[in-house]
Amino acid sequence: MRITTGTEYSLIIMLHLGRCKRVGDGAVPARELAETEGLPADYTEQIFLRLRRAGLVQSVRGAKGGYFLSRPPEEISVRDVMAACERQTFEVNCETHPVNDDRCSPAAACSIRPLWAALQQRIDDFLSSVTLADLMKQEASVEELVAISNSD
Repeated sequence: MRITTGTEYSLIIMLHLGRCKRVGDGAVPARELAETEGLPADYTEQIFLRLRRAGLVQSVRGAKGGYFLSRPPEEISVRDVMAACERQTFEVNCETHPVNDDRCSPAAACSIRPLWAALQQRIDDFLSSVTLADLMKQEASVEELVAISNSD
């Protein structure tokens, strides 16, 4: 399993938008978000395009334009965000392994593929069970812990 930079940035972007929605702000310009979060501006624009195509964000044009979540944070799972960026969360490339082609043909009886498929399902189920709202709640706890350790 590999978490790409695009996936990590996508989660950062979605959490940022979730926090803005929580405090009642309007649409957030991509460049402003990129600057606030320390993300590359051009890459942030590309990620927003993927998130918009996946139906996770909506955009507003104009001087007060920008992006906002298309659904409440409680209704957007980590899996939803990852699916906007990745084909799979746990990729198995049986066809590209340097093993005898006959051994890895789709018709061959392989006892390993079901293991990978089951693992893929468990990962997806877990990621589907965690929402942006869950991560936002954790942020508050982390902020409290950081404040406590900084006061010492």
